Amino acid sequence: MSGSAGPTTDVRESRPRRSRGWVGTAVCAVALTLGHLVTGYVVLTAYMVEPDGLWDRQAVTNASFAAGIGLAFSVMTALLSWVFVKAEWLRRWWYVVPAGLAFAALLRLTVLAPEL
Repeated sequence: MSGSAGPTTDVRESRPRRSRGWVGTAVCAVALTLGHLVTGYVVLTAYMVEPDGLWDRQAVTNASFAAGIGLAFSVMTALLSWVFVKAEWLRRWWYVVPAGLAFAALLRLTVLAPEL
């Protein structure tokens, strides 16, 4: 009988893969977090703009423009999230933030749009 305990794995081969995965996850998380912060700021700006009176059409235009930009940024971060999740660097819960920001931007463009 031979004292074989089964297949052996080389510890040195698994270490670089783990470190590369960790670095990829960190880079993707930082990139998406920055994108979410910018998108959140733009959507928040869309909600902060309110017309001063019946004559202030510029404020309505600015709020709609900011909400549209926020929606576009949400789509871009959602696509980046999809790429990073597909590459298995991030988990699926990263879809929640761009979906929430897109929902907030859509609400500002439609139901909660400032009126004159």
